[in-house]
Amino acid sequence: MTLRWIVLALLSMVIGALPFGGATQAAEPQVPVLWDAKERLPKPDLSALPRLRFLTTTDFPPFNFLDGSGRLSGFHIDLARAICAELDIVEKCQIQALPWNELDNALQKGEGEAIIAGIAATPESREKYAFSRSYLQFPARFIMPKAKAFTEPILDKLRSKRVGVVTGSAHEKMLRDYFGTVQVVTFDKPENLYADLKAGKIDAAFGDGMRFAFWLGGSDAAGCCRFAGGPYLAPEYLGSGMAIATRKGDTALAAAFDYALQEISIKGTFAEFYLRYFPVSFF
Repeated sequence: MTLRWIVLALLSMVIGALPFGGATQAAEPQVPVLWDAKERLPKPDLSALPRLRFLTTTDFPPFNFLDGSGRLSGFHIDLARAICAELDIVEKCQIQALPWNELDNALQKGEGEAIIAGIAATPESREKYAFSRSYLQFPARFIMPKAKAFTEPILDKLRSKRVGVVTGSAHEKMLRDYFGTVQVVTFDKPENLYADLKAGKIDAAFGDGMRFAFWLGGSDAAGCCRFAGGPYLAPEYLGSGMAIATRKGDTALAAAFDYALQEISIKGTFAEFYLRYFPVSFF
């Protein structure tokens, strides 16, 4: 399996706004598009559904958290409300926050119909839940000092460069497997990785694009660096992203979420939420 396979077979499926072969640093923030606009999903009839209760947590910003006035806020909260609007069941919708370790029990006991809190869709979790399609994935990215940042194609340009990565992470394995010509420099903590990148002790860092985006947009980075090359999606290393979980038998409800999520994407609502909560795009 080659780097070209990652970029063409994975990236091109989910980022409709980017050209095949990777993403260069664009003037406008890139928004991930995970839905094929040519595929039209049927609108479900949920008129018989008594209520739809989304279960979430308060400790996973920017996805779900309590704002300064104590209100439940975040990307997931806005997304859940938009889903209810698309399904024409706003009056039946509720969002309830619970501790993470109580979510599954509440769902299985019928105290909610869906969990929107970042449960990973894995072979193991699919034994317990039915999932919507993924609505957000987390690419691996390179970051480099602004003056030296590469654009795609990046593989040959990275040859013999010192690239930092968190030791023992999925990103370390991915870096070693697909960018075998670089000098891998491992770090126990992300903050040490960032410090060495700023100090010029390494040429680039490789890791989770979302975490990198928050660092790049924060005061610690002090405007030193930027994304280099494009986003890399590889589910076998990084998972399949975020999806909404329902009880295993509620496949019709999961399909209803698919319809709503596609409509939210097509209408631009998802892009609005994404840019609101992720002003430095990690795609």
